[in-house]
Amino acid sequence: MSESRKVLSPFKALPIRIIIPVALTITLFIITIFLLVIPMLERQMMDGRREALQRLSEVAWSTVAHYHNSVQQGLVTDQEAQQAAIAHLQELRYGPERKDYFWVNDLTPVMLMHPYRADLVNQDVSEFQDPAGQRLFATMAALVRAQEAGFVDYQWQWQEDSDRIVPKISYVKGFAPWGWIIGTGLYVEDVRLQISAITRQLSWTCFGITTVVLLLSAFIIREAAREKKDRLKALQQSLLREKQLIQADKMVSLGILVAGVAHEINNPVTTIMLNAPNLKKAWESFQPVLDTYYTANPEAHICNMPYAELRTRIVLMLDAVLEGAGRIKRIISELRDFSRPGSTSVDQDVDINQIVEKSLELTRSITSKATRCLEVKYDRALPCVQGNFQKLQQVVINLLVNAAQALNDPNQAIRVRTYMHAEAGHAAIEVADEGVGANVETMKKMAEPFFTTRRDDGGVGLGLSISKKIVYDHGGMLEFESIPGRGMTVRVILPCHT
Repeated sequence: MSESRKVLSPFKALPIRIIIPVALTITLFIITIFLLVIPMLERQMMDGRREALQRLSEVAWSTVAHYHNSVQQGLVTDQEAQQAAIAHLQELRYGPERKDYFWVNDLTPVMLMHPYRADLVNQDVSEFQDPAGQRLFATMAALVRAQEAGFVDYQWQWQEDSDRIVPKISYVKGFAPWGWIIGTGLYVEDVRLQISAITRQLSWTCFGITTVVLLLSAFIIREAAREKKDRLKALQQSLLREKQLIQADKMVSLGILVAGVAHEINNPVTTIMLNAPNLKKAWESFQPVLDTYYTANPEAHICNMPYAELRTRIVLMLDAVLEGAGRIKRIISELRDFSRPGSTSVDQDVDINQIVEKSLELTRSITSKATRCLEVKYDRALPCVQGNFQKLQQVVINLLVNAAQALNDPNQAIRVRTYMHAEAGHAAIEVADEGVGANVETMKKMAEPFFTTRRDDGGVGLGLSISKKIVYDHGGMLEFESIPGRGMTVRVILPCHT
């Protein structure tokens, strides 16, 4: 009786053990999204829009400076240059609907140009107030006098709709030679609408995830309750051991891979992914202005280099940066695909050439350090095999890592090839190295669980034993050939899908 109670006790606690972690996980997930991620996203969006405003104002300022340079060169009069600059800025538009604009007033302040408020042009706006009572143009003039440029918060009409008043943030920058203030702004409402849309999407996503997790939890609890206590206990122990073995091998391989590509990801991913698109956009924005300026000044140099040469080199540098970003994206994608839990079925049509290609891509940093001589040959006429792509990839990665670790000299080679095996209807993947090899006794034990010759270096002896089981589950076999001191050859032989 007491034994029965001991068995039933953990069984009765099973729903609580499942529900509490699930509930805490969901709660923490939702709190993180709505109290941390969304506010941080809103701040980043506002900061990004502010930076964009500053860049746009500086582009407009550069345009005005270009016209002023024409005056200094005696090409036009001061009045003609100012009229041309105002006409140019009045036509400039940007934004999703091409309705965002620039305006110009002077330090008096008198409004010199405003696309949507013609009633203010050539008027003294020193006393002009927004609905909150702020003398915004006087504030802008004072800001420019004090620090040449900066941001101003106020309320203004929505684009050309004078009946709709909304919060706005503008960046103003003074042009000292003419005593002008050049400004442009963003509507805070735009950012709020984007955040609201994101919040709604995240809310539905959280609701969907919560629903799925709850349904899965309910299903697990119901299925667990239907199993007999002793059978459930034995099954759980069996599954746990199998998962631990498979996961231990995968984590060892994944740990080696992550260590090998960490230097390729940590430093460039932040710089390239975040800055490369912005650099390209900035260059595309600045290029028309620079082209115009250097058309008028062909002898001008930047960094002791003619502009035409610099223009070509910058394009090449940006292309190289974007190519590097693409490579990083591919590495991360392949690593994520390998580490993601996959299906356990072995009934997929699998291209073994593709398995080898992706495995080589993931292990590139390891093999490139181990050898300068990596030879790969593919038989492109091979038919598909029936199996599980992820599991077979795990086998090939394990063989490649073992081959790299067996080498003592970078001049020693690793040779990989796919071919049709002599046995009819079977395809083969062969991984050969010129490393230390193995003697007869080691060859007999090397596929046994927990046997390893690298225990002092962190080996757990699970890689080849699990690889052998995976290949066996696919109806294939794993062959080993080795001569001590002259390397090892491992073949994965699989029946082809007919």
